[in-house]
Amino acid sequence: MTQGWPVPDLDRDRLVGVAYRMLGTVADAEDAVQEAFVRWYRLDGTARAAVGNPVGWFVRTTSRICLDVLKSAPRRRERYVGPWLPEPVPDGRYGVPAPRDDDPELRAVRAESVSLALLTVMESMTPAERVAFVLRDVFGYPVAEIAEVLGRSPGAVRQLASSARARVAAAGPAADGGASARLTATFRQAANTGDVTALVRLLHPEVTLRSDGGGIVRAALNPVRGADKVARFLVGVLARQSPVVLAGPGNGRVLTFEHDGAVTGVLELVVRDGVVVDVLVQWNPHKLAQWPGGRT
Repeated sequence: MTQGWPVPDLDRDRLVGVAYRMLGTVADAEDAVQEAFVRWYRLDGTARAAVGNPVGWFVRTTSRICLDVLKSAPRRRERYVGPWLPEPVPDGRYGVPAPRDDDPELRAVRAESVSLALLTVMESMTPAERVAFVLRDVFGYPVAEIAEVLGRSPGAVRQLASSARARVAAAGPAADGGASARLTATFRQAANTGDVTALVRLLHPEVTLRSDGGGIVRAALNPVRGADKVARFLVGVLARQSPVVLAGPGNGRVLTFEHDGAVTGVLELVVRDGVVVDVLVQWNPHKLAQWPGGRT
């Protein structure tokens, strides 16, 4: 844009953060924010001057654009090769909002709001549920503003947010951070040494591994299920590709695959009751652009 920064108080990274949590990839989020800027500049001077809260206007407009994208997502995903997983981002990107209250559940949601695990749960929400959940539970926007975005009544918005929360609760509580970090460290050691037996001990018997290569790099086209199969799959990948598994930033459950100083994959463990119940691996290079050595 050549006309300059449109609103002095507008935090573009926060706006991208809202869109990213709704859409699951930074590229889609950037596109949604860019479209909001285009719509702002298409307003004539009178219409722009009539906007009482420009920052709120950008949030609402970006959210409506995201809602439209989410409605078209199932059709776009039909053309995707293999499982589709959200894009992981390094810790600190598109910052986690500071809690506005002492509700421990909301604090946990906000702390996890850029985790692969929670973003994957959000994929099961309807578009309206996801928008309501991100705006209400993650960013704490007023119900009246969300109702304007969705074209619903405040009561309907509260119901959407409640059903979204139920989906998150059904996925299980977040694991204890310290215990998760210790389990992840053990998992990393076992993976790097090719110790299948040690890996199996860390995995739930019915653990599932999903990996996203986007048809660009090799990845399992179907979920891998069962502790022995998941452990052998991971050890086989490491043997073929020779990356080093390193501790990643964030919630204590993230590991990175690195080769020659570049991140070639990001893995997140979903831990419940002291064992790994899901393994999520992002190998699509287009979804690793935020990491060292990543490319768009």
